[in-house]
Amino acid sequence: MNTEEIRSFCLSIHPSVTEDFPFDESTLTFRIGNKIFALLSLDAVPPTINLKCDPEKAIRLREENNLIIPGYHMNKTHWNSITDTTETDASLLKEMISDSYTLIKNSLPKKIKDSL
Repeated sequence: MNTEEIRSFCLSIHPSVTEDFPFDESTLTFRIGNKIFALLSLDAVPPTINLKCDPEKAIRLREENNLIIPGYHMNKTHWNSITDTTETDASLLKEMISDSYTLIKNSLPKKIKDSL
């Protein structure tokens, strides 16, 4: 998936998903309830993305795919970096984005979840 396909997919997950550039002009983040679930590097060649992941699943994914590594500049237990989104199977990438969204959404306080 290229960056525009990833952006479209992230925004399509839920109407409350937002995007912004809190760190610099080249790192696009996607949020639910003001918490980040994906960080997409717009200037990386090839395109890269950081996604939250269940720790056990994160290890398994890293073992199965050399394009998935511990999260760059993130908690390496809970985040993965996909180092080339164009070479990663689109269905796997969508599953990982959806899992990241769900993990973050489930961690939100009940009041925020109810308002989404």
